[in-house]
Amino acid sequence: MVPEDKIAEFVKRVREATGASLESVILFGSAVSGDFHPGLSNLNLFCVLRDCSFPALQALAPVAKWWDRQRQPPPLCMTRKELERSTDVFTIELLDMQQHHRVLFGEDVVRGLRISMHVHRVQVEYELREKLILLRQQILLASDNKSRLWELTLRSVPSFATLFRHALIALGADAPSGRREALQALSTKMGFDLSSVYQLLDIREHKGDSKKMDINELATRYLAAIEKVAAAVDEALDSDGSQA
Repeated sequence: MVPEDKIAEFVKRVREATGASLESVILFGSAVSGDFHPGLSNLNLFCVLRDCSFPALQALAPVAKWWDRQRQPPPLCMTRKELERSTDVFTIELLDMQQHHRVLFGEDVVRGLRISMHVHRVQVEYELREKLILLRQQILLASDNKSRLWELTLRSVPSFATLFRHALIALGADAPSGRREALQALSTKMGFDLSSVYQLLDIREHKGDSKKMDINELATRYLAAIEKVAAAVDEALDSDGSQA
């Protein structure tokens, strides 16, 4: 399902374009975790460069433009020092990358990163609450338009599913790599219903029929689930105190 030929071609082109500046190329995200869905999922690539200056990015630009024509997002680019100094601000992203990645070229620069789980809990709560507030803001304009409400909820559910997996980690549990398995584990641990998230994922992945569902009822349960998870992470932070 994962287009390995495209990935190999990217690595070939980026090595030619960057030369000695390239330290590592890493594939991360759904293509490694097992949640990849052709036509929906992206091929997420991370390039660690010795030089990320404007001229260095100009040299890499033709590769990024070719990759864009493959309908894929541009690679993330950082220096090794930037990566090592970013573990306190990108805890969710780097923990995900650390747990699910494949080295395509060079050294495994993420395996040994030290990530504070206290800082991780803070970021998980922040992301949950920020995205919840933004979702409410958008619902104010979409609540009387069913098609717009479907679009809004379906667009938001991958991000919240990721945050729910990290909420499970923040609550001290081991999180399965699969999105649905993590949701099931969180539902069991917290003792409440997350079926709204499953249903939105099913529709997004063309496994369910939105015409058979009431979007207003579904959105009600979806918002309630997000609120409960955010509150649970907040309570975990309260009990954690000031420990790092």
